[in-house]
Amino acid sequence: MSGETVPGLRREAVGLREVLFQSITAMAPAAAVAASIPSGAAFAGGSLPLSVLIALVACLFTASCVAELARQLPTAGSVATYAAQGLHPAVGFLVGWGYVFVEALVPPLLLLQLGFTTAGTLHQEWSSYPDDLWWPWSLAGAAIIAVAGYFGVRASARFGTVLGVFEVLVFLVFAIWLIVKAGGDNTLSVFGTSHTAEGHEGVSGVFAGSVYTVLAFAGFEAAAPLAEETKDPRRTMHRAVLGAALGIGLFYVLTTYAMSVYFGPDRLGGFGASGAASWEGVARASFGLFWVLVFLAVINSTIANANACATVSTRTAFALARIKVFPRLFAHVHPRHRSPVAGIAAQCGVAVAAVLGLGLYYDPVTAFLLLATVIVTVVVGVYIVVNLACAGYFLRRRRELLKPVRHLLFPLLGIVAFVPALLTAAGLPVFDFVSELTAPVSYAGPVVGVWMAAGVVVLIVLSRRHPGRIAETARVHLDETSSPESPESPDLRQSGAVQP
Repeated sequence: MSGETVPGLRREAVGLREVLFQSITAMAPAAAVAASIPSGAAFAGGSLPLSVLIALVACLFTASCVAELARQLPTAGSVATYAAQGLHPAVGFLVGWGYVFVEALVPPLLLLQLGFTTAGTLHQEWSSYPDDLWWPWSLAGAAIIAVAGYFGVRASARFGTVLGVFEVLVFLVFAIWLIVKAGGDNTLSVFGTSHTAEGHEGVSGVFAGSVYTVLAFAGFEAAAPLAEETKDPRRTMHRAVLGAALGIGLFYVLTTYAMSVYFGPDRLGGFGASGAASWEGVARASFGLFWVLVFLAVINSTIANANACATVSTRTAFALARIKVFPRLFAHVHPRHRSPVAGIAAQCGVAVAAVLGLGLYYDPVTAFLLLATVIVTVVVGVYIVVNLACAGYFLRRRRELLKPVRHLLFPLLGIVAFVPALLTAAGLPVFDFVSELTAPVSYAGPVVGVWMAAGVVVLIVLSRRHPGRIAETARVHLDETSSPESPESPDLRQSGAVQP
């Protein structure tokens, strides 16, 4: 192929604010505070704030690695390109293959939560509303996300910014209110090990709680695929990834502390995602109609997260289609909005099919748990590979920039932090607090295995028929005008994109 170029994404369309909230909303802070983090209370009890603080420190190691690579390699391929540059193009392809798959499943996951949360709340308020009539709300959410994505990154990123600000503000105000109401019950003892749940005393309970809460941080890297559409991407990506992880991590610590001291540290072991012992339950019992804002913030969080992850999946698919390791159709962009419309249409189709297929065949909550297990298993695996890629990239390619603590120690600590989370998400009972998964949630492992095995088959075929395409996974396209089929080595044609 000679001289054919692929129309690109819109350059310099968004700035730090939008990409920061791309990562923030991908972390779904309101949904995490209300539903994900309380899962750690069964182990950490009233010491849950300490567990969250430990999880924050652990996640910052990996966030630092992603931020360092994003600054050196600003590309829509994000984690796939990082792995290709730092380890091997074949590894980069497999990372991209898995990452597109799970990021495409995040919107249906959140749309299921949108559906059953809305239907359940409406049924609780008005018993005449059927609690199993959840799917119209899910479909409405899918339509909103598709429209936002169609109108381009500016529309979807600004939409996500508004949603993100709302959900954070609601829980921030509520947390401060709880701290004030707690009065003399405020205590720093919740940052110790004296309030862990029964049967999980001491450090073991805190560690178990941190393993479950570390999953609430997933998504901090979601800014990275917007690199080619961002102003001053090297600087902006670095700030956005680290800023989101640190900012929302501190938000998690504050909100968890607030609920612990208000609800009672020695009672928090029974805290959960629903019922009287939950964020909505506390709001209903003690703060009047403020529970409505809590409910809206959680609903808002599901839409914002789905919107952010739809952006991630379509940009990563675009990057892989541009080098012809994915169908070329996914590299087609709208002539005016410069949005990857084929990818957006496919994303919407996958979301609707997964929501209705799994949600109606099983039930929306079971379908949610199955998808969540698939997603977390792959995403945590990707984080581990990216940590390795960070060390590999600075050792092999940019030795002059190597900083042992930032580029070697932090990746090692990031791997150490996420291996227990990976084993827990997969339901492998390596630790005594890990529960084995039951059907159909246990199908997550085989689903991931089949998808990655298919990726290996595609990799073998491409390596034999079109070996240059796999090598292209390592390519940084920003500021390039040459054809993606150019025979030059990926190491030599980065147009200065790896310069600090």
